[in-house]
Amino acid sequence: MLLHDTIDRIQPANPSLLAQAQARLDRLTKPIGSLGRLEELAARYVMITGEMKPKVPQGAVFTFAADHGVTMEGVSAYPSAVTPQMVLNFLRGGAGVNVLARHAGIEVRVVDIGVAFDFEGVPGLIHKKVMLGTNNLMVESAMSPAQAEQALTIGIELAAEAAQEGIGVIGTGEMGIGNTTASSAITAVMTRRPVFEVTGRGTGIDDTAHAHKIDVIQRALDFHRLDSTNAMEVLAKVGGLEIGGLAGLILGAAAARIPVVLDGFIAGAAALIAVGLQPRCKDYLIASHRSVERGHQVILDRLGLKPLFDLDLRLGEGTGACLGMGLVFAAIKIFTEMATFDEAGVSERNT
Repeated sequence: MLLHDTIDRIQPANPSLLAQAQARLDRLTKPIGSLGRLEELAARYVMITGEMKPKVPQGAVFTFAADHGVTMEGVSAYPSAVTPQMVLNFLRGGAGVNVLARHAGIEVRVVDIGVAFDFEGVPGLIHKKVMLGTNNLMVESAMSPAQAEQALTIGIELAAEAAQEGIGVIGTGEMGIGNTTASSAITAVMTRRPVFEVTGRGTGIDDTAHAHKIDVIQRALDFHRLDSTNAMEVLAKVGGLEIGGLAGLILGAAAARIPVVLDGFIAGAAALIAVGLQPRCKDYLIASHRSVERGHQVILDRLGLKPLFDLDLRLGEGTGACLGMGLVFAAIKIFTEMATFDEAGVSERNT
């Protein structure tokens, strides 16, 4: 079974490579540690990939799209019709993720994993639909265990295909009206934090709608009575298809030793599922930013990740991941293109 085989193939990253990379960084023509997080990022890239002389890799951001049955409870400021409309916008290159991907030289791959719309063979779209959106998680399981596994498998397969194509860094993106509700439910369970602490305003709902959203999630969790140690059950009962696809993408990338640059809150919820299934995949995660969504910091704390930047982003799509991937590319260039003191004929610090 692909899911279990992939989980078994993921190995911890080698910390000795981190030390080797840092040793080279310390010999570059600069005071030790003066490039801060860029040095840390370069060393982590070497540790993850095992490449001591890395080239700037080809990057791709996968934007998974799916709808959520819980939107019928009035948890979003936008109708579900926005999901397919935005998918078409992605394919035309008009969304925020497209702009930032072009800026960084990254390919955007748009995946229909569960949009409640028939795209009828629209070109450029990766057609992987599992179902026409999830069920209403407040009153029934969002999806069946088989559908949850199918979503994970799709992500794993896409990561494997990317690895075969020579993609060297993967970004996570998503689109789905209602997905902050599912992500808040996942976060509350997997981090064991109260619902109100991890539930934000998503698309910009007002105070009344926010209180209602918290109530919907709490009622769903009371109904399902989930176990934080069973990530598959959590995904199936209160998750989303795009969240499952992203979790599978993380697992597949980790198995291939490809770093994954996470976007925001929804990507973080997917990472909680992936790490719940295989804790070792945490070594392969890079947090691009800290989202305005209040539950995101809780996720980052649980995963032990420090974001590269905080720009008050909350769009999703993979926008933050594109910016983060650009920093990965910059860090690699620092590591490989800067001269050492010996190479440059520059005197080192007095001892």
